[in-house]
Amino acid sequence: MTDAVVADQTGRTVLVTGATGGVGFFTSLELARAGARVVVTGRNPERVAAALRGIRRLAPGAEVLGRRLDVTELGGIPDVIEGIVAELGGGIDTVVFNAGMTVPPRTRQVTAEGHELVIATNALGHFVVGAHALPALTRAASAGRHSRMVWLGSLATLAPYDPVDLELATGYTAARAYAQSKIVLQAIGFEAAGRFAAAGAPIDSVVAHPGYALSGRDRRVPGINEPSRRERFIDELQAVFTQSKQRGARPIVHAATDPAVGTGEFWGPAGLVKGPPRRATPAAMTMDAGIRGRIWRDLVAITGVDWPIAGAAAGQ
Repeated sequence: MTDAVVADQTGRTVLVTGATGGVGFFTSLELARAGARVVVTGRNPERVAAALRGIRRLAPGAEVLGRRLDVTELGGIPDVIEGIVAELGGGIDTVVFNAGMTVPPRTRQVTAEGHELVIATNALGHFVVGAHALPALTRAASAGRHSRMVWLGSLATLAPYDPVDLELATGYTAARAYAQSKIVLQAIGFEAAGRFAAAGAPIDSVVAHPGYALSGRDRRVPGINEPSRRERFIDELQAVFTQSKQRGARPIVHAATDPAVGTGEFWGPAGLVKGPPRRATPAAMTMDAGIRGRIWRDLVAITGVDWPIAGAAAGQ
């Protein structure tokens, strides 16, 4: 895929988490421009409405729906996903697991359900979303459509943090919380690919990262991207080694749309931090089968949710 070309997505339905800003918004915009029906989700209803307005203004005629989905509210995720699927009246072709916290709190905080906030936002919620979206992806695959999950990786996965204590009951720092959560999310994506392949489930799982993308280098979108002059000035000073959020979305859009992308692959900018999409080499830790399997088992224990992969393989 070049910087400008996205395969026609007419007839396909894509759900994007955290689509009310940054890479998630521009991923949704590009998918809608390509003809996909896009379900825009986020935790703030006002920002969801602003995202819908922005997409409809920038992509006239786009088919977009907006729904509140807070990925930190693990107990509420099943009802939200089931409601979306019922409203769509059919399968979901692609889920983009984008929602994330990029600036963690300095001290450890927990959600209303008692989970460490960063891992809940960046990984636990997506594990639950994936489990409950899997039957809808299976229905799309059973109808002859190409079903795919896309997980947002990060350059932070290069950090040497082996996530043994997923919720950082001890040793919390903001940097560790963020890096560890992205290692976990990326490992889920690769582990899902392996489990789908082993079971014969007709669903791809791909990981992609946006490089170093800054919102101050993007256009103004009311209610979505409104950087101050100071923020724009600072972000433009970093232009040599950064790109806009819209350009950062391109590896994710590529991973979501190009039929030549294979399950278990990792995509990012050609220049590591910026540039057009290119297949990349993931951090070794996230590819380690033992670590991935341990993380998956830990997530099942923490969330109380496992994935119906046998059902997916049977087309159910």
